[in-house]
Amino acid sequence: MYAWIFRHLPGPLWVRIILSVLLVAAAVVLLMEYAFPWLSQFNPLTDSTIGVTE
Repeated sequence: MYAWIFRHLPGPLWVRIILSVLLVAAAVVLLMEYAFPWLSQFNPLTDSTIGVTE
């Protein structure tokens, strides 16, 4: 899959490397800003009971 993406990027090798790095950075930003915060509401491991006083 990654080789297919790399082969279809335009330009010489150095341009494809820069575009690949930008694509990876964009994917990381999208995951950190949108996907992971949305998924955290479904994670039961974030429910802490330490320090809870009744």
